[in-house]
Amino acid sequence: MKIRSVQAIPASIAYNHREVSFQVARDGVSDVVVRVETEDGTVGWGESCSGSDTVSIVAAIEAMSAFVVGRSPWDVERMRKDLLHHGLWQFREGTANFAWAGIDMALWDLCGKDAGVPVYKLLGGAVRDSVNYFYYLSWDNEEDMRQQCARGLSLGYGVFYLKVGRDIEADVKRVALVREIIGTKPLLRLDANGAWSPSEAISNLRKLQEFDIDFMEQPVKESPPELMRRVRDSGIMPIAANEGLWTEADAISRILAEVADVYCFSQYWVGSLRNFQFIGSLAGRQGGTVCKHTHGEFSIAATAAHHVLLTLPKIVEGNQQTSAHMTADLSEVPIKDGPKWGLPIAPGLGVEIDQDQLADASARYQRDGQFLPYQLDDLRAGWRL
Repeated sequence: MKIRSVQAIPASIAYNHREVSFQVARDGVSDVVVRVETEDGTVGWGESCSGSDTVSIVAAIEAMSAFVVGRSPWDVERMRKDLLHHGLWQFREGTANFAWAGIDMALWDLCGKDAGVPVYKLLGGAVRDSVNYFYYLSWDNEEDMRQQCARGLSLGYGVFYLKVGRDIEADVKRVALVREIIGTKPLLRLDANGAWSPSEAISNLRKLQEFDIDFMEQPVKESPPELMRRVRDSGIMPIAANEGLWTEADAISRILAEVADVYCFSQYWVGSLRNFQFIGSLAGRQGGTVCKHTHGEFSIAATAAHHVLLTLPKIVEGNQQTSAHMTADLSEVPIKDGPKWGLPIAPGLGVEIDQDQLADASARYQRDGQFLPYQLDDLRAGWRL
């Protein structure tokens, strides 16, 4: 089985609610769907995260296809080694990881289909029968927050996630409101996206401590790593690292330095499903826990990461996903709108693409461009022009 073609298809799907945080303000997901076809007509599907610039990811995938076409999908690790070294992608590791992750998914999908088994079995088999996911709350007025919380509870979610970091007094009020609505049983997590200095973080964590926070994600900037360690050592609440796990080396060094209790990353950051599994296993063996991260994603990437999570030694309840907030889905059988995802049964990733939905999402991208992670008018309002 040899690969005949690699196709990059940029596509956009809207959220049903704007995502707003200290860092971003966006209305949907623009990713690149990767379609890899073999000479016998078998198709593997993948998804590359676009980050801030979808066009650059499309260009990267197209450049990387030279290291893929004509080879067997079972040579996936050799392909990646070749493109990093001979293709010089090692000098643009972040973009390389985001782009290659989609090709990598499609190759694993093909291998699973060729072997007739789900991908998680190729990764060594599941150590659990299901994975639990969170419900993402977006900043808004009180009534809207109440509606969001009520919907999450009605769907059975037991882990809620809220961004903080702009204004601590407003943060405290918002967190208090969410805790009041969801009650004492569900877990509540917060993410500051590196908004605070270590002293601010320690002070703010004390103000938020009374609301029984499961963990605080990225309270301080990622570098130097000692900043995170200082906040973790305060012992106020568990700390999760997210920013700073940009590459294999970054993730491994921070896990070995034990800068956090939870490590929140995904295949995009470290370039492949196998690397996600390896580094996630390392985190577990170092006493940490893995929380799968999302940049916002379609069902392809969410399902691919799910296969890895089924195999890891130690993961959180309430991994990240945004399927509950998407207005459409590319899969013929949409991801379950709920917190518990079980064992995939079909060979490969188990995602069959709805061609009409893909065409619609692709047309939206071509018509409107990508969903940017910021609102330019809002940024300009704060600039001194």
